[in-house]
Amino acid sequence: MDITFRKLPDDQHEILVTGRKGPDVRLLAHPDGPLIPHDLAHAAVEEALGIHDGFWGAVADGATFQGMEPTEPTRHRRSGLKVLRRKGGAVLAAELSVNWAYRVWSGRSVTGRGVGRSPLDEAALHRATTALEAAADRWAAVPEGGSLVWHWHRP
Repeated sequence: MDITFRKLPDDQHEILVTGRKGPDVRLLAHPDGPLIPHDLAHAAVEEALGIHDGFWGAVADGATFQGMEPTEPTRHRRSGLKVLRRKGGAVLAAELSVNWAYRVWSGRSVTGRGVGRSPLDEAALHRATTALEAAADRWAAVPEGGSLVWHWHRP
């Protein structure tokens, strides 16, 4: 599956996902986030940690999330919801791991009320933050109007 992140003006981006089960989908313009697009952080961390059933694994299997729409008109199908029902726990676990790694990498506090414990051990955290740094470097090198293509695959 290919995930194409296109850099837009005003710190926004859009995403095109091709080569997945089900129709190709896109996510129209939305903010990048403080440092890199959130979904790019997912791609980097999920790959670095070998998470194949998280957010991008669910998308590869046909799930769609809020804001995603088919690139071509199709009949309304609910198969994406079925994927999420089966894989929701794994998607949530991936979200927690990505958010924790992003918090550490971006220098945000990892202590205090409501933060909780790290879902990652030190080795996994190192792999994840290293992957985030590499993804940020790749994203920074993309000119406005340009694209970064992430080739996502399962082993």
